[in-house]
Amino acid sequence: MSRVYNYSAGPSMLPLEVLEEAQRDFVDYQGCGMSVCEMSHRSKQYDAINNECLSLIRELMNVPDNYSIILVQGGGSTQFEAVPLNLLKTGKADYIVTGNFAKKAYKEAIKYGDIHVAASSEDKTFTYIPKTFDLRDDADYTYICQNNTIFGTRFTKLPETKNPLVADISSNILSEKMDVSKYGVLFAGAQKNIGPAGVTVVIVRNDLITDGMPICPTMLKWKTQVDNNSLYNTPPCFSIYMTMLNMRYLKAHGGVEEQQKINEYKAGLLYDFIDNSDFYTNKVNKEDRSLMNVPFVSPTPELDAEFIAQASKNGFLSIKGHRLVGGMRASIYNAMPVSGITDLIEFMKKFELAHK
Repeated sequence: MSRVYNYSAGPSMLPLEVLEEAQRDFVDYQGCGMSVCEMSHRSKQYDAINNECLSLIRELMNVPDNYSIILVQGGGSTQFEAVPLNLLKTGKADYIVTGNFAKKAYKEAIKYGDIHVAASSEDKTFTYIPKTFDLRDDADYTYICQNNTIFGTRFTKLPETKNPLVADISSNILSEKMDVSKYGVLFAGAQKNIGPAGVTVVIVRNDLITDGMPICPTMLKWKTQVDNNSLYNTPPCFSIYMTMLNMRYLKAHGGVEEQQKINEYKAGLLYDFIDNSDFYTNKVNKEDRSLMNVPFVSPTPELDAEFIAQASKNGFLSIKGHRLVGGMRASIYNAMPVSGITDLIEFMKKFELAHK
């Protein structure tokens, strides 16, 4: 078997050990005579999977007891509307727009109330994180996307707010330690650091769990899912099972604290190489650089295209940058091994020598 390095922004790599365990149990899960894909979500076997998944997320993220964790469908993008529909009371919310997904979330939210852009980095193509914010004390919440996959930035310091902070952490969940108590709501699509696409993790402080706006659909109400232990309807059972396996793996390998050390090391290797090269460039403000997504360019768009083609032939896949940015992007989530960085750097060196 030949495994490649997958630098996709999502769906991303999963640990081989996790994939192999799922492979072993795929047809007959723990002797029950059926696959997780087939079993009822009301069965004892699946109930145990669901509960262990929720418990491991709580343990690994050190989620306080006054927060609920739910597993829902629709990806992070569905939460762009679920957030205002659940939280708007005065009708006001502040959004800090630092990339494409924060901008998309803002565009969904403006349908439901007085939504204010408290800061934006669009003036410099989202290559930095703003440091000052025009926040309103009477807003129902402040919204951020904590890590920006397309532009390769992240919040290293959270904005200070007088209202609940809501954060999309789809591309940095479980990659570094987070103090959950500083947030009102956290949500993350699975397909980067959690598991396969199909499930979204939402963490909500209990005092924020209400019936929401009168127009909030039943399926988007966090209260609906909390009251039913994420089993109101048929959940994405296999994605949740794979998430459970990945959480077990993360726990067995030192948890989030150890993973953060590895991620900082991986990102440091790649950024150091780019910074010391006169061929490759990363345009992101250094203090705001993402640990998960590293965009870079060569001297010309033509060379970028050649780099991407040659990289693919050499087993470095999905390294093409997003269409809004161009160039290349290495998404180096938790499952990307250190060898995926060192081997990529060696390829980058050879490409540079051949095209100077």
